[in-house]
Amino acid sequence: MGSYLVRRAFRALLVVVGVSFISFAVLFLSGDPTDTMVGEDWTIEEVQRLRRDMGLDRPWFIQYITYASRAVRGDFGESLRYRQPAFELIAERIPATLELALVALVLSIVLALPVGVVSASKRGSAYDQGGMIFALFGQAMPVFWLGLMLILIFGVHLRWLPVSGRGGLESLILPSITLATYSLARNTRVIRSSMLDVLAQDYVRTARAKGLAEQMVIYLHALRNALIPVVTIIGLEFGHLLGGAVIVETIFAWPGIGRLMIQAVYAKDFPLVQASVTIAALIFVTLNFFVDFIYSYLDPRVRLH
Repeated sequence: MGSYLVRRAFRALLVVVGVSFISFAVLFLSGDPTDTMVGEDWTIEEVQRLRRDMGLDRPWFIQYITYASRAVRGDFGESLRYRQPAFELIAERIPATLELALVALVLSIVLALPVGVVSASKRGSAYDQGGMIFALFGQAMPVFWLGLMLILIFGVHLRWLPVSGRGGLESLILPSITLATYSLARNTRVIRSSMLDVLAQDYVRTARAKGLAEQMVIYLHALRNALIPVVTIIGLEFGHLLGGAVIVETIFAWPGIGRLMIQAVYAKDFPLVQASVTIAALIFVTLNFFVDFIYSYLDPRVRLH
């Protein structure tokens, strides 16, 4: 167990380093951030002095080494736009992003469970076909289009729900539904497929042969084993929801990390973009690490890989 966790931790560290390195290199392809900070009356000498004071006159890989050495100590630099430490700005917005992602995760699991189970137990029925059509459209539908349609219908025409900002529970409904739809559709298909595999097992046929009610066979015998694949993807699902929150937060003006990152990209706020990407990668690999840790107990065979 110990060696397995050490290997997974080392791989997670490599992922974070790789993500931060690639994102740092790509940022320099977008141009010089000093272009957005200088006025028309600035002289060349003043611009060069600003670049030197910010450390932008050095090669990008030297700047990355400096950034990485500070980041391991918790110093992610200062935002060029807000003139505040980048980590403080991100820490202020993490709760909003986690709230949105958690609600979307709960929706995607709670709603997908009955739909997937009933679709599998009534395979080929109209209910099953309807559930799979929903799953198909849910996975094919662009998130930004769905968000705009929900705003147009429930916010503009019906005026039932707010369309932007983070306020009470009502302000969470539209963005959480938008974010959860893709995961809900995918989880429905995963649960249905897992249930179909379990329902074909010998012990399920034996339970039916004993005369047990169909509901007992499904919910007491089949569902327990069918949920194992679902449990293993919950952590990964949460990481994907955090990534998908970038689009949803932008559409609904949700004050989370995703919207902050988009604003930083437009403003060429390199320190804030880099800090956002690095911290998001840390959250994602940490979730993956805990999923691997839990799954190693559920299935000891994974420790051999």
